[in-house]
Amino acid sequence: MAAANESQLIKPAAFTPNTGEPRRRGFRARPVQLGMAALLLLFLLAFWFLFTAHSVLFTFEPAYSELDIDGGLQLKIGERYLLRSGDYQLTVSAPGHHPLEQDFTVDGSDNQSLHLVLKRLPGKLSFDTRPPGAQVLVDGVALGNTPLAAQAVAAGERELRLLAERYLPYRSIIEVTGMEVAQAFAVDLEPAWANIAISSVPVGATVFVDGEARGQTPALLEILQGEHLVELQLPRFQGWQQTLSVSAGVHQNLEPITLLPANGLLNLDSRPRGANVTVDGEFEGQTPLTLSLDPDGEHRIAVFKPGYERAVRNLALEPEEQQDLTLRLKARLGDVEVRVRQAQAEIFVDGVSQGNGSKTLSLPAFEQTLEVRLPGHRSYRQRFTPRPGLAQVIPVTLLTEQEARLAELKPTITSPAGQTLKLFTPTGSFTMGASRREPGRRANEVLRPVTLTRMFYLGIQEVSNAGFRKWRSEHNSGLVEGNTLNRDSQPVASVSWEEAALYCNWLSEQEGLPLFYRTKNNRVIGFDADSHGYRLPTEAEWAWAARVRGETLLKYPWGDSFPPPEVLENYADTSSSYITGRIVSNYNDGHPTSAPVGSFRANHNGLYDMGGNVAEWVHDIYTLTESTELSQKDPLGAQTGSNNVIRGASWSHGTVTELRLSFRDYGQRGRDDVGFRVARFAEEAQ
Repeated sequence: MAAANESQLIKPAAFTPNTGEPRRRGFRARPVQLGMAALLLLFLLAFWFLFTAHSVLFTFEPAYSELDIDGGLQLKIGERYLLRSGDYQLTVSAPGHHPLEQDFTVDGSDNQSLHLVLKRLPGKLSFDTRPPGAQVLVDGVALGNTPLAAQAVAAGERELRLLAERYLPYRSIIEVTGMEVAQAFAVDLEPAWANIAISSVPVGATVFVDGEARGQTPALLEILQGEHLVELQLPRFQGWQQTLSVSAGVHQNLEPITLLPANGLLNLDSRPRGANVTVDGEFEGQTPLTLSLDPDGEHRIAVFKPGYERAVRNLALEPEEQQDLTLRLKARLGDVEVRVRQAQAEIFVDGVSQGNGSKTLSLPAFEQTLEVRLPGHRSYRQRFTPRPGLAQVIPVTLLTEQEARLAELKPTITSPAGQTLKLFTPTGSFTMGASRREPGRRANEVLRPVTLTRMFYLGIQEVSNAGFRKWRSEHNSGLVEGNTLNRDSQPVASVSWEEAALYCNWLSEQEGLPLFYRTKNNRVIGFDADSHGYRLPTEAEWAWAARVRGETLLKYPWGDSFPPPEVLENYADTSSSYITGRIVSNYNDGHPTSAPVGSFRANHNGLYDMGGNVAEWVHDIYTLTESTELSQKDPLGAQTGSNNVIRGASWSHGTVTELRLSFRDYGQRGRDDVGFRVARFAEEAQ
């Protein structure tokens, strides 16, 4: 207890009196503490870098390349670098290579890689050849001629070519090391020629290779590979030549060449020229010509020409001798009498004038051309051959151009649709119309004289349905009381005048003839009087072809009395009485309506159905003419009008008025008893 009390006693402490200055307090860092703080800071920075940096792997070609990175903190760990996101500049270098500078960006990915390839520096190449002077090309680029040293050539696989005149081209693939490494290439070039030995008998001939003189035989020549023309020439001897094939390095020793003596030259001509020539029986051509003759012995020269006696010569020529020879051939003559109707006409034989008028000519016995000319007339030409001992007569009558053209006209022609047209040559005048005293005459049949001067073709039959449908395939001629008008062989009906005119134009187009009818928007607006294209017959042509028989003007197709004495054409008859009403009594042609075209016999001009079957459109505009004594020449009528003339009777006509050949009708639209036939002028108007 006492001990316990002693420990609790208050003991006195030392006392230092106040000096009057305040007492300072503060922390005083020790070195250890500073070091620890620095280490902590570094640790924090390292931890921050490691936490924010990314791994990047760089690889190189070559592998020993050195890398320098500029642009921020970096840490290399083995083959990888730790870099924070951002832009960096890389510099890569290696001995023997071009340095590489490249920008690189580190992104937010954990791992990145980059492969860097350095380009090798060029190599230092030297080239040499035997012989020197060859052109050096690397990859097609010329570097110069050998020898060449220290040529900078890019590294890698390259094509080397060496070219030298008279040597084979050299080609090789070389591997250039580069990196300024020295490499040397030496090549022995192979010759592109061969040695060719050439000799001749006799010697001393000049040798030409491709036209260039290279020496005299005997000769040993270097000739480049390929095809070459080798020639030998020696005075007084024939030239020798041969195409020689030479391979490089393959030497040849040609067999001795025996030269033949040179031929002599014969300049051969004849009178007359153009004679055939043979030498020793072989044909050589025609005079004039130059013959090359072998100097060994005589040659038989024969010259001959039709109509002349053969000439033969035997001759020999020295080597290179030249001689001129002209042979006059003796003619084998025949007499030809040319009888010319016109005394002023001039006669030509093979283009040579023989004088005027009829003549007897003695001419060589070969084929020749006779021509007889006279102004204003067509020339006469004929091939002929005079015969010795046999007189000939050639009669000649010259025609004017008009007469010649007429003589050339065909008596019949065929249209593109198959219609046959006959040629007519009207002469003199005739009278159209009918006298007022003629029974059945109508007021529009006024008498008027007409003269036809132009030859014309006229269809011998009316146009059939088949012929019309070649232009308009859908055409239908119709029915009458159940009787058809539409069979192919029946005449076309139910066509207007304008359709008939357009059909004629279509025929002209098919044949390439000028159109007769002028049109606008497929409507007829007039005609061309000078055209010789297809058309409808004029009223005057129709009347002339139907009525004029010699000096007689027919009233009816059969004569002057009514009724017809026999069945001649298709009219309104007993078989059609229930259709037409007005018929020819006691007449039966067997056809109630139209008959096939050409069913009855032709008239005096060889024309069918001119007075019956169907009435026919003609070309002329319908008018009422007045009587006149003045003759009209080749009348065509007006260019335009409201109606056109219809001529002839039909299957529906049976009265005296209608069956007369002077009967005139008119209209514009189609009718079931009206058709047409085609015509055209034989030639254009003169």
